Amino acid sequence: MSVRRIVSGAQTGVDRAALDVALELGIPCGGWVPLGRIDERGRIPDRYPNLRETPTADWNERTEANVRDSDGTLILSRGPLTGGSAYTERVAERLGRPCLHLDLAVRSKAEAVAEARAWIEREAVEVLNVAGPRASKDPELPHAVAQVLREALDWPGTPTPR
Repeated sequence: MSVRRIVSGAQTGVDRAALDVALELGIPCGGWVPLGRIDERGRIPDRYPNLRETPTADWNERTEANVRDSDGTLILSRGPLTGGSAYTERVAERLGRPCLHLDLAVRSKAEAVAEARAWIEREAVEVLNVAGPRASKDPELPHAVAQVLREALDWPGTPTPR
């Protein structure tokens, strides 16, 4: 079993890093985004395919839809969860959906990769929702997240580009 699709809310930061890695590795991607394709900087770029707008511009509506429509949610941060990331974890718990939080402040990249792979296998995650802080909260985090995701997802069973 392996990840067949990656979804996120396409916010700047961790969400966008996940979509970028999916595009790089040839893994289909998409997800729910707020009405108007809004993010903290304005509008989500058109280069991100298969994004579906929620009926409203409410960030929480988008979060709930992505958690609900995925097999598991991986939240990556540096430090404890706050704001929308903490809300994502609460939604997963409320909906009874698998969720793993990896705090990159207390794990090496190798540890994070190994934990993510083991969790994806154990939970049989095919549609992976990736979440975490937006770029304005931690501008360097997307780079670290991309490194972890590249290694965690680029393994046997991952779809290859056509």
